[in-house]
Amino acid sequence: MIPSAKAVNLTMNREGIRRLAAEELGLPTSAYRFADSIESFRAACDDIGYPNFVKPVMSSSGKGQSRVKSFDEVDAAWEYAQTGGRVNQGKVIVESQIDFDFEITLLTVRAKNAETGEIETQYCDPIGHRQDSGDYVESWQPQAMTPAALEESKRIAHKVTAALGGCGIFGVELFVKGDKVWFSEVSPRPHDTGLVTLASQFQSEFELHARAILGLPVNTSRHSVAASAVIYAGVDDRNLSFSGLNLALVNPNTDLRLFGKPEGFKRRRMGVATARAETTDQARELALETASQVSVQQN
Repeated sequence: MIPSAKAVNLTMNREGIRRLAAEELGLPTSAYRFADSIESFRAACDDIGYPNFVKPVMSSSGKGQSRVKSFDEVDAAWEYAQTGGRVNQGKVIVESQIDFDFEITLLTVRAKNAETGEIETQYCDPIGHRQDSGDYVESWQPQAMTPAALEESKRIAHKVTAALGGCGIFGVELFVKGDKVWFSEVSPRPHDTGLVTLASQFQSEFELHARAILGLPVNTSRHSVAASAVIYAGVDDRNLSFSGLNLALVNPNTDLRLFGKPEGFKRRRMGVATARAETTDQARELALETASQVSVQQN
């Protein structure tokens, strides 16, 4: 079994996944409304209240997403959502703002037990992450949280991934405040925040995904405290090259993954730096420093 068509369809459509999570499975989420016209959008924003978050129903990586602080920003948010999504379906979701302590990605693996052949669910240690306008900037593993919050996170992740079906890795995004947890989103594939597992785990999220799909045993355990930080293009151009790699890799606990994209723009992710350290704070500092050493320029 591979990631199911149901999983791919629902998780790329915010309306589908939100209705599944909140209305069918009864999972805790932010308050939300859907709108398909400027009139219904204005009403939805007033109903949800301010500030709120607006996202196209068909989008990812923060594209078309905005935070609306007052009614004066509503029309501009509608226009941005219509032009910034992956596919312009003319429909958006308006979500209330949750007062949370931090966000996590709980990488959840559905894989066959080698002995029984039954599908089992396993979890990587929680990954903390920081986003800017809905786009991943840095992540770290593990994220400290209460035992009760961790158990609730696993309960939510298990319920939603079991409903989606198939085998593979799922990036389940959650909001956490104390012992309380809210479902946010899920991706049926390796997650951008999970790039930290390249430095932290015996099997990275990519190996876990491949093994689960192929029916091979998986190991979600972690060997190091680590962090990742994004490397941005910083320029709008083509035929780009990287410099500063020698300085970035002086520390033996750092590494780079450069994506080789043919074209860049200022906020396009062109690579990621990873770092291992004794604590998550130290790892984050080292990863950010490593990323800052890399420069992107036109050839």
